[in-house]
Amino acid sequence: MHTPTRPEAAAAAEPAVAQTATSAPAPATPAAPANWPGIAALSLGVFGLVTAEFLPASLLTAMATDLGVTVGAAGQAVTATALIAAVAAPAIPLLTRRLDRKRVLVALTLLLVLSNILSATASGFGVLLAARLMLGVALGGFWSMAAALSMRLVPDALFARALSVVFTGVSIATVCAAPIGAYMGELWGWRSAFVAAGVVSVATLLAQLVTIPRLPPRDNPSLRVLFELMGRNDVRVALLAVLLVISGHFAGFTYIRPLMEEVTHLSVAAISAVLLGYGIGGFFGNFAGGFIAERSERHAIVFGGVVVVAAAVALLLAGASAGVTAVSIAVWGFAFGAFPVGFQTWIVRAAPDHAEGVGGLLVAAFQIAIASGAIGGGLLVEHIGALGGPVFAAVALTLGTLLVFAFGPRTGSAVRVQAAH
Repeated sequence: MHTPTRPEAAAAAEPAVAQTATSAPAPATPAAPANWPGIAALSLGVFGLVTAEFLPASLLTAMATDLGVTVGAAGQAVTATALIAAVAAPAIPLLTRRLDRKRVLVALTLLLVLSNILSATASGFGVLLAARLMLGVALGGFWSMAAALSMRLVPDALFARALSVVFTGVSIATVCAAPIGAYMGELWGWRSAFVAAGVVSVATLLAQLVTIPRLPPRDNPSLRVLFELMGRNDVRVALLAVLLVISGHFAGFTYIRPLMEEVTHLSVAAISAVLLGYGIGGFFGNFAGGFIAERSERHAIVFGGVVVVAAAVALLLAGASAGVTAVSIAVWGFAFGAFPVGFQTWIVRAAPDHAEGVGGLLVAAFQIAIASGAIGGGLLVEHIGALGGPVFAAVALTLGTLLVFAFGPRTGSAVRVQAAH
């Protein structure tokens, strides 16, 4: 996750500045200049994290063969990352609330570096799982801090633009990671893709050390706020919808390569091209989803759900056709772009008074959904074959879409969310 916090979510959490009518206005203090190199370093970090998270989807068959496990078991490398990230997202801000935020960021990036090194050199599945657990901590911790860090690197007036630059790393990783990973895996073996990801993570670490200033802690998050948010009905419905919709998506996405190999019988070059089409579709779908969500987040999610269900059914009925498979997967990627922006708009609108806290819950729900999709899809793949992923996706997304249609917000959101991430 692909993520999670939006410019408006963080902005909604900023405290209002109290002014008194009787006191004379204080002299204006010049705003600190924007730290665009620091923002770029955060964007590079996003790119590295998302790339490392989803590389297994394009390398699953080769990884399973080399490590001597089944494809379904290898898919649990995605599960391990998601489960740990779900815990780390709300936990890292609580556990590190007294530490300088730069130190926390650097520590998380070091975990990313170590994860890529262990993945590239794994001698067995246990080592790979350990590497993916480290990645989960880095992933969850980073997403929980991304908006807050961006707010402190630029003036308030430039915050939305800065966070859009940060989330550009997600879009680029979505387009590039899967096809490049598959291509490199075919030329030099699956480990080479993690070597390349490791190089990116080292570059990210150096960039952060140079460009990010010391950032003493300012926030004081608590468990009380999180529990209070979980008691709100709108928040609970939104999180349940996330679990259904996103688990369905990732059940299909995680096991899409086995389907293309075993059902469609595509070559590695063709698989890379189809995955590139998925990434490009997701890039433009992000903007389309934002356009719809500005008018109705409910319509954005329902639109994405209906289209993904249609794509999954097409794969089930005509997955042997190369043309149908390629178009369905590209359309699937496009439709998925409506989900993050739609859910983020919904969740911020449900709790505008605690936007950062509810954003952490959203990250956790996304990661749990990713893990659920990988587990459920893996079980079906083991029992009914490569079409198990689309079966899980069609059922879960249908239920989730119906839930959103019935109980989603009926009025336009008061929070505008930019499409770019």
